[in-house]
Amino acid sequence: MYPVRGNLKEDVLVKFLSALFSISVLTLFSSGCTTVVIDEYRRSSGELAVGDSVVILGRRHSSDYETEPDLIDCVGKTLHNPSAGVNVIPERQFVDALYPWFEPRTAPMHIKSLDKLMDIPDVRDRMAEYGVKYIVWIDGSTETTSSAGSIGCSIGTAGAGCFGFGTWDKESDYEAAVWDFRDQELSGKISADAQGTSYMPAIVVPIPLIARVQNNACKGMAAQLQEFLLPPQSASR
Repeated sequence: MYPVRGNLKEDVLVKFLSALFSISVLTLFSSGCTTVVIDEYRRSSGELAVGDSVVILGRRHSSDYETEPDLIDCVGKTLHNPSAGVNVIPERQFVDALYPWFEPRTAPMHIKSLDKLMDIPDVRDRMAEYGVKYIVWIDGSTETTSSAGSIGCSIGTAGAGCFGFGTWDKESDYEAAVWDFRDQELSGKISADAQGTSYMPAIVVPIPLIARVQNNACKGMAAQLQEFLLPPQSASR
């Protein structure tokens, strides 16, 4: 009898692990739905040339929120493409090198403020060293706008499990102001509005179906920035 019971336990364990593996694979390849709307206002065409650089910075002057560092990092890494002619200086590296002139409390809020910054020799030399052509200021945030449902979990002699259903909505609202640093003018603005709903059905094991709202807003904004910053003949490469 004992060997038979042992086999039954092994069968149950194998089935459980198989189900868990299937759920994990399903989670990896499933996601909630997201819609992204990109708008563009352009005052001049992109003029990035060989040796020019772009700085992507987040606005953090408001006490209500701060533009998330991971969103800025995502846009910078997605936009950085030297083979296409776009070289992006990482935000932290640039802010540290220009300390304290681009910290939240001292960063220029208007492009006309760049005149005063350029009167400082250290700032002028560092900007020339980096070959900065464009400064892109991104302002906005991603927030959870609503949620519903509930999930309960319990542990007993027969095992542990969860049951229920949850859902929540997220919304991203970002605007990128593109400053032409050398000509000291506003080149244009790009806005990204993204919305999505995530789901969490739970039958024994919770299965998150996550809407990657912020990530999709990042990719949409980075793609539009590349088209915006490059000259027309370069953008088609």
